[in-house]
Amino acid sequence: MNRLIDAIFFCSSVIFNISVSALYLATKLGNMLLVQVSGGIVISLIVPFTITLLGYVREKAEKRTIISHVFILFYLFLELLLDYVMRIQFREILAIHVPYIIVFYAALFSMIAVSFKKSKKMGFAVIATFLILIGCLIYYLFPI
Repeated sequence: MNRLIDAIFFCSSVIFNISVSALYLATKLGNMLLVQVSGGIVISLIVPFTITLLGYVREKAEKRTIISHVFILFYLFLELLLDYVMRIQFREILAIHVPYIIVFYAALFSMIAVSFKKSKKMGFAVIATFLILIGCLIYYLFPI
């Protein structure tokens, strides 16, 4: 069971990073269909991350692992609330956007930390997709 939970966590982390990367690229290129699909994939990751949280709680994993999952799920539910339930343009409201960015990076670094804790190979794969995400973010932010 432990290896299955680890595999679900690893795959979910990689899918998260790739989906957010695709979201940045799609937004830059104006492809709103891909933006919606990528956003839907990110939100759907609530399910596997909840499964892995429950699995790690059942296995009595370290508190760091549990707290990391709480950060990840908090970000995903915040994203769901702001983008899909309330449907507000929160990225234009600095008082909301700054805490959102902090929670987003807390979730990203939590994925990296848990992945490295479980396996160095998993950790390097997750950090590689994180670097792809950062590259896509830079491309999105800078006019080219």
